[in-house]
Amino acid sequence: MNTREVAAEYRMAQWTQTIQARVQSGQSIKEFCASAGISRNAYFYWQRKLREAACIGHMTVQNRENGLVPNGWTQLSETTPSTVTVGTLTVEVSGCHITATAETDLELLAKVCRALRSL
Repeated sequence: MNTREVAAEYRMAQWTQTIQARVQSGQSIKEFCASAGISRNAYFYWQRKLREAACIGHMTVQNRENGLVPNGWTQLSETTPSTVTVGTLTVEVSGCHITATAETDLELLAKVCRALRSL
């Protein structure tokens, strides 16, 4: 590590502490910057830099876990449904309720439908 890299990491660490102090203080950014003597532009600049560094670090960790995913993409795990739903058909005619599933005998269902039509 050369001196520039060390200095950059030191500044990042200092601004990380500054931004955490602002969050813990509960003050708005405008109030905090005025009380700390910090330019709002500098605050937002370093906040953006820290977010970018966090995103790059996050992507690096993901790529190490599985070398198959290119930068900028996230690999989703395959999920299986926890419950299997069975399609049912419910019919109500003149107060009579009929529920049919895929296992219902078609001949029986046809006879019931004919009987209901005759009502």
